[in-house]
Amino acid sequence: MEQAWLEVQIDEAGYEPGHPAIEQVSFSVRPGVLTGLIGPNGAGKSTTLKAILNLLPFAEMSVEFHGGQEHYAYIPEQPVFYDSLTLWEHLGLAAAIYGMEEPVFEEEAGALLDKFRMTEARDLLPGSFSKGMQQKMMLMIGFLSRPNIYIVDEPFIGLDPRATKDFLGLLEEERQRGAGVLMSTHVLDTAERICDDFVLISSGHIKAKGTLEDIRATANLPDATLFDCFDVLT
Repeated sequence: MEQAWLEVQIDEAGYEPGHPAIEQVSFSVRPGVLTGLIGPNGAGKSTTLKAILNLLPFAEMSVEFHGGQEHYAYIPEQPVFYDSLTLWEHLGLAAAIYGMEEPVFEEEAGALLDKFRMTEARDLLPGSFSKGMQQKMMLMIGFLSRPNIYIVDEPFIGLDPRATKDFLGLLEEERQRGAGVLMSTHVLDTAERICDDFVLISSGHIKAKGTLEDIRATANLPDATLFDCFDVLT
C-alpha cells in the first residue's frame, strides 16, 4: 500500500493532564484520498484537528507528515484575517510564508480569484465581505501552495451552492494530483458522496472507521446511509 501523507496516533490529548478530551484516536490519510472526520457536536473532532496541528497544551501522540511537515494547508472553520490587509495582500502574505516565486504566485492567485469569482474583490478589505466571501478567501489561501495534505474544518459553512461546487471541483483536482484531504464536516449527505473513507468519533473515541461499507458493517446496517449509521453509532 502507498505510504500515507499523514499518520496519526493520539494516545490521549486535551486541555489539561489527567482529563483527556480524546483517547486512542488513530488513522491515516493516503495520497489521493479524501478522509471524512465525522461525529456529533462535542465528540472530539476539533480537538483531533488541534492535536494534529500541535495546538493543544497536553497531548501524548505521534503525528507524522510524510513528504514534509511544512507542506500542508489548514483551512479553519472560522475565517481569520487582518483588518488592514486586502484580499490580494492576504494571498501575497501566504505566498511569502510558503516561499512561492512571484510569477507562480501571480498565476496561481489570479486563477483562484477567477475560479471563486472574487476578482472584483481583489483590492478590498475582507472585513467588508460576507461570511461566504471570507470563507472563499480561506479556501483560496489553502489551495494557493498546492500542498500534499489539506486539513479542512467544516468547509461548507457559509458557502452558496456555486461556491461549494467550485470548492469540490478544486478538491477533486488536488486529489487527482495526489494530495490527501482530511475534512471535518457535519454535512453527511455530501460526505457520503465525496469521501473515500471515514473516521467516526463520539465521546472522544473512534466508534468506526474505514469505507462506507466498513461503517455499515460496524453499525450492522448493510444498506444504510451514512446518516443512519451515524445515528446508530453515536
